[in-house]
Amino acid sequence: MSDFAFPNAHLKTKLARPAWHSLNDSHVELSMGNETARIYRPEINAFLAAVDDNETSWQAAETLAPIDQEVFVVQAGEPPQLPNMTMTKSAPCVQMIGILDAPDHDCSYDILTLSEADAPEMLALAELTQPGPFRPSTYLMGQFIGVRIDGRLAAMAGERFRFSGLCELSAICTHPDFQGMGLGKSLSALKSKQIKARGEIPFLHSWKSNTRAIGLYEKLGFRILQEVTASVFVRHG
Repeated sequence: MSDFAFPNAHLKTKLARPAWHSLNDSHVELSMGNETARIYRPEINAFLAAVDDNETSWQAAETLAPIDQEVFVVQAGEPPQLPNMTMTKSAPCVQMIGILDAPDHDCSYDILTLSEADAPEMLALAELTQPGPFRPSTYLMGQFIGVRIDGRLAAMAGERFRFSGLCELSAICTHPDFQGMGLGKSLSALKSKQIKARGEIPFLHSWKSNTRAIGLYEKLGFRILQEVTASVFVRHG
């Protein structure tokens, strides 16, 4: 497991604030806020972001956060100082870029494109497995694929942040009843290929402590680009 030199310094800088750039690019219609601070609409997701780390920028961001609900901040460096909010969790993540071609997926089940009709089951699976913040309309952030076994949604993988020719692979999760079947690996490989087929670069995030997941993603052609910090804040009334 080793870092590599990403050849595009401009894109690496944007990736240091992935939520902000997604909120101001492909997902601006899914957001609330302005050129200083933005947040996803509450039914979409819970990421909060500011244009920079100036005190005034984060003051504007704080006003967008709903009262007594968790919001997530992901960016390179230390968590922002938010005097009107309580930080309940913060941990380092690695940000990985899909620089190599993923292997062909090996799945004995049909891989389906998920839609609004699948949204309740997608939310239930995410709440059970906790791949990251997921809301009733998170499916609107990008294309999701999944596998059904005996009519049940057994596994899924989808897209989250998207900007400047980059698209995040996210919400990779498998129901406990179907783990150990390689479904997550197959879905991740196919989703990575789908993103590249559109001419975009896939990237993803993993907890730095999750060496097993990082090793799997490396086998799928991803390499560590940089470290970012994921933090959870709550604004109290």
